[in-house]
Amino acid sequence: MKKTLSIIALSVIGFGLVSCKKEQNKEMQNNSESVSLDSTNAPVTSTDSNSTAVSPVAAPGMEAAPVKSNQPLTTIVLSQSNFDFGKVKKGDKVEHVYDITNTGKNPLVISEVKPGCGCTVPDFTKEPILPGQKGKITLHFDSSNFDGNVNKYADVFANVEKAPIKLTFTANIQP
Repeated sequence: MKKTLSIIALSVIGFGLVSCKKEQNKEMQNNSESVSLDSTNAPVTSTDSNSTAVSPVAAPGMEAAPVKSNQPLTTIVLSQSNFDFGKVKKGDKVEHVYDITNTGKNPLVISEVKPGCGCTVPDFTKEPILPGQKGKITLHFDSSNFDGNVNKYADVFANVEKAPIKLTFTANIQP
């Protein structure tokens, strides 16, 4: 009985794991465009050429279950929600910092940053970000297992109305 349960558990775990390579192919096939909306479901407008106010929307078919936060809600502005690394030599490890500003009246608490696959590793401000203050979310990407164009993402779970916030980046991996 224990052996059967162990086999079932390992099968479920193995089935649930998706390699970065398979995910890359799936993302390229879906090639869906994310649209950001505000709390009234109106399209978001840029506040300047470098900053975009965002409310998160998951890409179709990739809906993430919202994480319930016991923190009071706040609002944010990201320096950008998408970044293009351009040409990256295969095997290079690159990173990009997304600045996040708390524009609300309550402290912003980032509880988790969950990348779409194991090739992306996040770092983020762990302390509460006070109103008017800035924090950082850094995504580190290892290009070793990729060729050509890649599209990756990470979901940011925080005490905002429509979590998770989706951060994306692209790169063109060169041999």
